[in-house]
Amino acid sequence: MGQELEQSIPNNETPNLIHNNIVSTKTLAILQPHSFLPKPTPPGNSRGNSNNNKNIKNNVSTSNHKNDVVSSTFAKFKFLKQRSNEISSVISKSVLSLKHSIDEQNGASFKKSISDVTEFTLSGLKVVVEVKNDASFTFVSVTFFSRSNCRDCSAVRKFCREKRLRFVEINVDVFPEREKELFERTGSSTVPKIFFNEKFIGGLVELNALRRNGELEKALTVVSEKCCDGGAPAVPEYGFDEVAEEEEEEGEMARVVRVMRQRLMIQDRWIKMKIVRNCFAGNELVDLLIQHLLCTRVKAVEIGKRLCKKHFIHHVSGINDFVEGNHFYRFLEHEPFIPKCFNFGPATNDSEPKTAAAVCNRLTKIMSAILESYASDDRLHVDYDAIRKSEEFRRYVNMTQDLQRVNLLELSENEKLAFFLNLYNAMVIHAVIRVGYQEGVINKNSFSDFQYLIGGHPYSLGAIKNGILRSNRRSPYSLVKPFGTEDRRLELVLAKMNPLIHFGLCDATKSSPIPRFFSPDGVSNELRCAAREFFAKDGIEVDLEKRTIHLTPIFKWYTMDFGQEREILKWIISYLDANKAGLLTHLLGYGCSVNISYRKFDWSVNY
Repeated sequence: MGQELEQSIPNNETPNLIHNNIVSTKTLAILQPHSFLPKPTPPGNSRGNSNNNKNIKNNVSTSNHKNDVVSSTFAKFKFLKQRSNEISSVISKSVLSLKHSIDEQNGASFKKSISDVTEFTLSGLKVVVEVKNDASFTFVSVTFFSRSNCRDCSAVRKFCREKRLRFVEINVDVFPEREKELFERTGSSTVPKIFFNEKFIGGLVELNALRRNGELEKALTVVSEKCCDGGAPAVPEYGFDEVAEEEEEEGEMARVVRVMRQRLMIQDRWIKMKIVRNCFAGNELVDLLIQHLLCTRVKAVEIGKRLCKKHFIHHVSGINDFVEGNHFYRFLEHEPFIPKCFNFGPATNDSEPKTAAAVCNRLTKIMSAILESYASDDRLHVDYDAIRKSEEFRRYVNMTQDLQRVNLLELSENEKLAFFLNLYNAMVIHAVIRVGYQEGVINKNSFSDFQYLIGGHPYSLGAIKNGILRSNRRSPYSLVKPFGTEDRRLELVLAKMNPLIHFGLCDATKSSPIPRFFSPDGVSNELRCAAREFFAKDGIEVDLEKRTIHLTPIFKWYTMDFGQEREILKWIISYLDANKAGLLTHLLGYGCSVNISYRKFDWSVNY
C-alpha cells in the first residue's frame, strides 16, 4: 500500500508519510495553472449562488467601508475631546495663576494690572484673557417710589421688567412712613421718582428723555456718583410697621375693657333650657362700672350701650342695645363664630374703630399694589406664592383687624358696593393662600365658607356675594337665603342688585373675571368697563352658521339676576364691541330661534 501511494504522487512532491512507524519527508511544490487554461470555479452551477457571492462581497465591502468611517469619526472625536480637555486645563491654570497674581498686588499696582491683557499660546491656538474692572462697569439697581393705580408708575414697572432690570418699588400707599423720605430726597411728593443706585434720575419724563437721547444704556452700566445723602433708598424691610398714633379716647376705652375682662365673672350659664358659654350679666357690668369709674348708674348704662355699639360686647341673643337687668352678654372674642374668622388674631383689637371709608381706602390701595407687583399685566395670572411672602400681604393681613368693629352703616350705597366688591376679591386671594387648593383646582365649598369678622359679625365669601351684593338672594342650587329675617346683617344689604357685580368678582379661577379693585366714586363706570373687558376676551362667542351663542355658565347659574335667555342676549349687546354686537344683532334680527350653549367652567387656579 505504501508503494501504491508513492507511485500516485509526483516525484517533485514529498508529503510526510507515516507507514510502519517510519517517517518519510518530501518537499511539495504548487504548480500554477497555464494562462490559457480556464480558471477553476467553486462547486455548484446555479446563478443564485453566484449572485449571492457577489452580494456577500458587496456587503462585506460596504460593511468594511462603514467600519472605516466610524473608526475614523471616533478617532477624530477622541482627538477633539482630548484636545478640548487640554485647552480647558491650560486656560483654567492660566486664569487661576493670573487671579492669584492679581490678588497678591495692592493699591496702584492692582489698578494697573487689572487693565493688562494676558495671552498664552497653545499649539495651533492663541488664547487672550482680559480682566475687566468690575468697579467701573456694573449694572445699576433701579429704585422708584410709586403709588397704587398710577399709570406712570405702571409704565416704569413695565420698562424694568422688559429690560430685566433689578428694581425695588417703594409704594408710599403701602409704606406711608416712606413718604417723608420721598419729599426730602426729591423735593416733591409726586410719583414716580426713579433712582439709579444713589443717583436721582427724575420721573417718567426724564426716563423717556434718556431713552430718546440714547444715553439710557450708558446710565444703566456705569456707576453713578452719589447725589443723595444716605445712598440709595433702602429696601422695605419685612415685619416692620409704621408707628400708629395713639388717641385719648382709644386709651380710655381700652382701659375700661381690660378692667371688665379682669373683674367680671365670665362663666357658662343655663338660659332657657340651653347652655350659653362665656357670658356675664348686665347688672354685673353696671355694678363694676360704678365701682371702677365712680359714676352714676345712668352713666354706667350709657357706657354699656357704647360698648355694645362699638362691638366690644354683644347680647347672647343678638339684641343690639345694652339693657340693665338680668340680661346676658359676652365679649366679642367669645362669640362661637370667632375661631372660623381668618382676620381675628391671637390678641383682640381694642383700638378705636377707624371709619369704614378709611378702611376701604387703605384696603384698596394695598391690594392694588399687590396685584401690580405680583400679577401679570393682563391680570390673568397671579403669583400667590410671591404674595404670601411679601411685606404688602403681611400688612394687608394686619390691616384686616381694623374690620372687626368697623361701623358699616355709615357707608353710602356706592361706598358699600365698592367696599364689598373689593373685600370679596381680597378675601379670595387670602383664601387661596390660607386654604390652598388641590391639584390646581379650587374647592368651591371651602372657599365659600372662608370668612372675616366685619363690624362685629361674620361674613363669608358666600354671605358677601349672595347676601350683600345680590340683595339676599339664594345661591345656585340652594333653597335658603343667606340672611334670616332677624339677622342684623340685613341692614347692609344693597337696596338694588346690579347684575354687573358678576364681572367684578374674581373667584381665582381661569374662567372667572380678572381680579380688580374699585373706587367708591367710579364703581358704576368701572363695573361697566369690567363687563366689556370680560366679553371682549372670551366671555361670548357667536357662531353664525349654527345660529349658536356660546356663553359663560355664570348666566345660567344666576338667571334670577340676568333674566330669561332672550333678555340676556339683548342685555349683552350694550357691552360688546362693534363686531360681536353686529353679529349678535344680525342673529336676533331675523326673529328665528337662537341656540344658547354654555361653556364648561374651568375651576383651575389662575396662577
